[in-house]
Amino acid sequence: MIYVDADACPVRAEVERVATRHRVRVFVVSNGGIRPSANPLVETVVVSEGPDVADLWIAERAGAGDVVITADIPLAARCVEGGAQVLKPDGEALTAANIGNVLATRDLMTDLRAADPFRQGGGKGFTKADRARFLDALERVLRRITASGVK
Repeated sequence: MIYVDADACPVRAEVERVATRHRVRVFVVSNGGIRPSANPLVETVVVSEGPDVADLWIAERAGAGDVVITADIPLAARCVEGGAQVLKPDGEALTAANIGNVLATRDLMTDLRAADPFRQGGGKGFTKADRARFLDALERVLRRITASGVK
């Protein structure tokens, strides 16, 4: 199964397209405002309002043989710990080997922003190259899961 942390996810359509080709079920999880898909493999899950409710829903269900799509680093860490394959929307894989460093960097950047409230800037924009890397990464992960026979 694929779990998509759907709030502000720029690759929902790509996930649906690749999942359909592989006949993999997808859960698109958000606090609302997401248009449901007509695709029978895609289920839209609307959770109650509140901080991290969608994250908790995903983390409680994702495990070995599943894929989680998220840019949320704490959610990614919980899912990696649970055995899931995690991809960021730009195609970067978050694994047991790198999640500690990624989480530490996120925490450091949060502290730096808090120390300097006038600090400007945000993340880089999402590009066509990011989308292409994501499609390639998702394809490779699904093929690897299928070949391993997990789930």
